[in-house]
Amino acid sequence: MKTTPTTYSLLVHSEEKGRSIFEGAVMGLIVLSTAFSGWQFASSSVVVPPLAAANSNSAAIVAKAAPVIADRG
Repeated sequence: MKTTPTTYSLLVHSEEKGRSIFEGAVMGLIVLSTAFSGWQFASSSVVVPPLAAANSNSAAIVAKAAPVIADRG
């Protein structure tokens, strides 16, 4: 009895060996660049400007939340 090959088996047998090495190198570069970007972000410093309270000419701004009234009807 002769069996016909499936699409998957044809793809597996026709896979190029050089392509898998290239794909592995590309994936490795993606992982390294992601790790490097995360390291740069984690090690960067943030400069926060001083608060307005240090300046005597400015008035303090106070924000209060409005009360939430639930509709019980």
